[in-house]
Amino acid sequence: MMKTGQQHTESLRDGRQIFLDGALVKDPVTHPAFRGAIASVARMFDFQSAPENRELMSFETETGTRANRIWELPTSYEALKTRRKGLEAWTELHAGFLGRAPDHVASCIAGMYMGREVFDAYDPARGKALADYYRYARDNDLYLTYVIINPQADRSKSAAAQQDPFLSAGVVDRDAEGITVRGAKMLATGGIMANEVFVTCIQPLQPGDENYAVSFAIPMNTKGLKILSRKSYEASAPSVFDNPLASRFDENDAVLFFDDVKVPWDRVFIVDNIEMVAKQFHATPAHVYQNYQAQIRLSVKLKFLLGIARRTTEINGTTNFPQVRETLGQLSAEVAMIDAFVVAMEAKGAQRGAYFVPDRHTLYAAQTLSQQLYGKVLNTLRELAGGGMIMLPSSVRDFDNPELAQLIGKTQQSPAANAEDKVKFYKLAWDAVGSEFASRHAQYEMFYAGAGFVVKGHAFRSYDWAGAASLLDRMLASYDLADERGAAPAQAAE
Repeated sequence: MMKTGQQHTESLRDGRQIFLDGALVKDPVTHPAFRGAIASVARMFDFQSAPENRELMSFETETGTRANRIWELPTSYEALKTRRKGLEAWTELHAGFLGRAPDHVASCIAGMYMGREVFDAYDPARGKALADYYRYARDNDLYLTYVIINPQADRSKSAAAQQDPFLSAGVVDRDAEGITVRGAKMLATGGIMANEVFVTCIQPLQPGDENYAVSFAIPMNTKGLKILSRKSYEASAPSVFDNPLASRFDENDAVLFFDDVKVPWDRVFIVDNIEMVAKQFHATPAHVYQNYQAQIRLSVKLKFLLGIARRTTEINGTTNFPQVRETLGQLSAEVAMIDAFVVAMEAKGAQRGAYFVPDRHTLYAAQTLSQQLYGKVLNTLRELAGGGMIMLPSSVRDFDNPELAQLIGKTQQSPAANAEDKVKFYKLAWDAVGSEFASRHAQYEMFYAGAGFVVKGHAFRSYDWAGAASLLDRMLASYDLADERGAAPAQAAE
């Protein structure tokens, strides 16, 4: 039996230490800062466990049990597409606004498992720890988050050169039982409602940073692990009608502080090896596989925003304006581009041993362009709406006042909706485009894959420059100066 929403919700009552507004959160499940997002994740687990979704959302493991497709290791092009359909269906439950839903880090760990020979070559014991952990997380239907970057501090210096040597999480001790870790990592997006956290570093480390070159996974309630939550947008959005997204999909972000946390050896995948920390992502399918998932999520999210764009013009009665149709056509082409990238990653994918992996360069091309696209889409939605997203009733309680309700009916007119439906729509549109929750998402989509220069660097390194140079050289070889002096013309390039 796959995990239900109730089972996941109860698993979060494990004594984890979440700090918000200067206090320890006793029960995240009922806390007004987190309960809506936790309920949304619970609906995802209920969806996966529903009998009618069995084939869509699960696959049979080598032991004969069923597991969520987020843990699937596709062995063919068709299997990769089948997995994607399950991820799309899950993402539609939150319209792409849970950037670190359970399918993201699961895809990362699955990608590492596909390349476990890299871990075995580094250290067979660490390779076994990774393989065992993949199966454990899969079979127990765990929701994982990760922390893979160090606190910003002085970014001109390496982790070891910071004023506080334990600002960034690093190893302070080791013994026969495991390693002891002290310091901070960020950003534990979704951490308040995840079961476990994968801890490592995706940023380049320098010689001398060996203490920070670790990779491991632990439960969120591990002794000494402190979860320092950012401001909760959900807490400021008590009404679903007024903030339909922030009230239900604020996945939260947090700094994790490791106060001498003990990590047993069977949960340690890398220690003291700078080269291997980079290899775990880029010498295995992990980086491609996790970001392929992110592009699937983004394609769903952009489709949702495109729906807002079209509905805005219908509400305002401007759909048939030539300039508006041109704008919608441009948006539809750009959103379709992301869909096409996802399909192209699959179609251009290749076999890596037993597994079929999406195309690396197509992924990085998609990330490069989608980082630029998201802000453009938001600005276009603002242009289409004008003042409609701003001049709204102060809250849902205005409808409870008969006099105000009558005035709302008079002033919130639309050729396509009554006043209540128009207000309902524009409250949603503002929460997607202009609220504090929306601003966080704009920032998230800009940087979740790394700074722009990092993503473009991946695109540069993964492109077939040799093929481009060969094409150019064949053309150059098809003519020469002698042609201009009356010699017999050279043969055209084949």
